[in-house]
Amino acid sequence: MEGIVVVEYDKKYQQDFEQLNRAWIEKYFRVEPADEYVLLKPEENIINKGGAILFAVSDSVAIGTAGLRKVDAVTYELIKMAVHENFQGKGIGELLGYAALEKARELGGERVILYSNTRLKPALSLYRKLGFREIEMEASTGYVRSDIKMEVSLNDVSLKHHPYKMFI
Repeated sequence: MEGIVVVEYDKKYQQDFEQLNRAWIEKYFRVEPADEYVLLKPEENIINKGGAILFAVSDSVAIGTAGLRKVDAVTYELIKMAVHENFQGKGIGELLGYAALEKARELGGERVILYSNTRLKPALSLYRKLGFREIEMEASTGYVRSDIKMEVSLNDVSLKHHPYKMFI
């Protein structure tokens, strides 16, 4: 992954955040009102509420992204994780995943949750590799497509041997 760095949100990447996420959502599902809410105003809906958005960047081009939505004082939700299809299968999702876990820890988080869909086998495999395990899901998640909830305790994840240190 030489030449790829993980950077934090900058307004210049807002369209990349939207486009990267729309691409995967539209490929497998449909864009829901909750998606629109986050994709069109990520600063207002994620950053300004104590969360973070990260980007994997190669040659000044955003090729992947992952968001962290603050749920409560110790919980973050991993949201809107996407890698451009030309760069999938190269470890960029793993890089972003570990970077997001480290960022959640830096923000004072103790656990990270996520909602996904069991049709997304590669994504679920990545989440398990990151240390997530399936937990009981509440009746309403805000997304029609969500049929699985996972969480990881940041105390159980060792990040010292992972490439998350590629921040600038």
